[in-house]
Amino acid sequence: MGGEYDDKPNILVVDDASINITIMAAILSPEYRVKIAKGGKQAITIAKMDDKPDLILLDIEMPEMDGYQVCEILKSDDSTAHIPVIFLTSRAGIEDERKGLALGAVDYLTKPVSPPIVLARVKTHLQLNSVRDFLRSKSKYLEEEVARRTREIAIIQDITMTALGSLAETRDNETGNHIKRTQYYVKALALELSRKQKYRPFLPAERIERITKSAPLHDIGKVGIPDTILLKPGKLDHDEFEIMKTHTTLGRNAILAAERILDTPTSFLTIAREITWSHHERWDGSGYPQGLAGDDIPLSGRLMAVADVYDALITKRVYKPAFTHQKSIALIKEGSGTQFDPDIIDTFLGITDHFKEIGLQYSD
Repeated sequence: MGGEYDDKPNILVVDDASINITIMAAILSPEYRVKIAKGGKQAITIAKMDDKPDLILLDIEMPEMDGYQVCEILKSDDSTAHIPVIFLTSRAGIEDERKGLALGAVDYLTKPVSPPIVLARVKTHLQLNSVRDFLRSKSKYLEEEVARRTREIAIIQDITMTALGSLAETRDNETGNHIKRTQYYVKALALELSRKQKYRPFLPAERIERITKSAPLHDIGKVGIPDTILLKPGKLDHDEFEIMKTHTTLGRNAILAAERILDTPTSFLTIAREITWSHHERWDGSGYPQGLAGDDIPLSGRLMAVADVYDALITKRVYKPAFTHQKSIALIKEGSGTQFDPDIIDTFLGITDHFKEIGLQYSD
């Protein structure tokens, strides 16, 4: 018997007149659990308890705190705002109804009440609220599910980037931490450049994050370069260098093929494709593979160009010693306006200490 009683909806009747409470309890108790409150403060306290009412029948004319005030407080609190409120009052004016409904009440009953009408209205609003609760629960579930799927996709994308970047690294025994260093160089440059008014619209936080995650793929095309050239223990001759230069196009084509499988106009690989194809372009148009110049070079490629060259300069190669940090800075500065975007070089010169820290932290 107790279990059946607990399953009944819980109705809170709020009225300062005992006779009215007795009448409402007699009408409701056969079908509902009935709680009573003889004032506004007591009603608010009961409404905030763990066993919250499923619906509130609220008198308007009460001392200390009238029904309008009680309703306003309940609707302003997230823990009670969802509880439907039906006003009970002897006031029958249209303005009174308008005010009550504007405060968030779902209905308005005038005294003396008709028991069938009270039961019908209570039943209707309990059913409506049950539907609203279901929709709120479903909406919350869907939001959580979308967030979970979004996190999963982001993780898969990150793993894909890391795996492909590592693949390129395994082909070049001199790469070491080159991929990691250049990734952090690019991030530092992009963050600093985004502080300039001119570049702020082009480098929102989400784009900087995507550039950072795409940077490890800049040399993915090297997987298609023959070992005799890629691993040659010395400087490349002209013909060998021409073949080496094709790694930009090979990388771009590989990423483009992956994008076609995704069958979307843009993808998380779009910026990776830009970087792979354009990080050897030069500001004056003398770079490769397309001979782009100035702002025609994607911004991601221009950022990667500085990061890639700085790391090549400070790193020992079979054909050159590792240059000092200061000498590397001087050489890059000389390339401003010819090899590199002048704005990016100005930005680079302001954070060279940060570059040095990155280089030391991820040294080979």
